[in-house]
Amino acid sequence: MLSGKVALVTGGAGDLGNEMALHLAQAGASVAIWDVKPESDALERIRRVNLVGGRVLYQQVDIRDRRPVEAAYDQLIAELGGLDIVCANAGIVEAAPFLEITPENWQRHLDINLTGSFHVGQAAAKRMVKAGTKGRIIFTSSWVAEIPWPEIAAYTASKAGVNMLMKQMARELAVYGIRVNAIAPGIVKAGLAGRQLADEPQYAARVAKVIPLGDPGTPVEIAQAVVYLAGPHAEYMTGSILLLDGGCSLFQFDS
Repeated sequence: MLSGKVALVTGGAGDLGNEMALHLAQAGASVAIWDVKPESDALERIRRVNLVGGRVLYQQVDIRDRRPVEAAYDQLIAELGGLDIVCANAGIVEAAPFLEITPENWQRHLDINLTGSFHVGQAAAKRMVKAGTKGRIIFTSSWVAEIPWPEIAAYTASKAGVNMLMKQMARELAVYGIRVNAIAPGIVKAGLAGRQLADEPQYAARVAKVIPLGDPGTPVEIAQAVVYLAGPHAEYMTGSILLLDGGCSLFQFDS
C-alpha cells in the first residue's frame, strides 16, 4: 500500500508512535523515527520496526527547537530519498488539578504538544511544496480536545490547538495537494493512561464508566487508522479528525 513512500513518526519510541512506525513499515514505507530518547535507550523499539523489513532511520530530535527539526529533516531526506508522510505524534500529558497547574507545566504542554507540532508540520510542508510532493501530514490529537477530562487542562487545551492547527494547514495546503488530517484516540491502554490504569484504582474506576464499548483502545487500533489516513483510501480526506474513542465522547449516564 505504501511501497516506495518515506514516512516520519515523531515520538516513535513511545507506545503509540512505535506502533505507528511498525504498521507504516509493514505497509511498505521506509520509516524515520524521531524521539527525545538517545538511540541507545530506544534500541528495542528500533529493532521491532527493523524486523519488518525496509529502511529505518532513528534520529534524536527535540521538536521544541526549530533548528534540530530542520536539520533532522534534511538528514532524513538525504538518507531515505524523500518525504511523503509525516505523523506528528510526539506529545506529553502530565496530570494535575487545574488549581495546581504551574506556569512551567502549562508552558511545557504548549511547547511540545502545540508548538512542536507546528515546527514538525510547517517544516515538512515547506519541503513537500518545494519538492512537489502531494504528501500526507497526520497529527495525533485526542478525544479530550473537545471533551473536558479531570486534571489534564494543559493537555486538553494544547490538543484543541492541534485540531485548529491541522484545519488551518489543510485549508492552506490543499492547493499543493497536501492532505492534512488528525487522529483522535480515546483512552488507550498504553503510555500514561496505561500506567494509570494499572497503578491508580480511582482512575481505572472512572475509565470503567465512560467507554460505551467497554474496553480501552489499543495502540494497534490507532496505528491502523494512521495507515488508513496515509494510504490511497483517504485520498479525498483533508481537514478531518478521525475519532477512535470507543464512544467516550457520546457520554455514559447511569441508567
